[in-house]
Amino acid sequence: MGWWLAFAVFLYLACVALLVAEVFVPSGGLLSVCAFACLFGGIFIFFKQSTTVGVIGVIAAVVMIPSVLVVAYRVFPKTRFGKSVTLAPPVREQGDAVPDTGELKELLGATGVVLTPLRPVGTCDFSGQRVECVAESGYVEKGKEVKVIEVESTQVTVRTVEES
Repeated sequence: MGWWLAFAVFLYLACVALLVAEVFVPSGGLLSVCAFACLFGGIFIFFKQSTTVGVIGVIAAVVMIPSVLVVAYRVFPKTRFGKSVTLAPPVREQGDAVPDTGELKELLGATGVVLTPLRPVGTCDFSGQRVECVAESGYVEKGKEVKVIEVESTQVTVRTVEES
């Protein structure tokens, strides 16, 4: 009768492994289905032993599943494998900060110079303030003069200034 309890514990451990794998391996939910099948199999075996053992097994599952997921999310990115498959956060340089919408609204009608080619998105300089801009139409070369024609949320739309 003791080996049934060992098998139930094994099913719980399989459930844990499958849940961790489901977090990091795209399986379309198949691993989760298998994990919960292991969990319910373990609970069934625990209740076959006695009601007390079954209740203890359910309490263990209720504590185990969230704990394992939290630990997996916190520990995995710090492992060597986790570092190799996890994207690094973007590195922002000074001057790359996104200005708030109020500051951007003030740019409406302002003229500036294209710092990086607009294809159609690039960076423009407006009196020392670097702003990511969208060209109204197509490609705009570096060094061209542009005028802000629209500001919507954080998107600044510019048009090239025609030289006369």
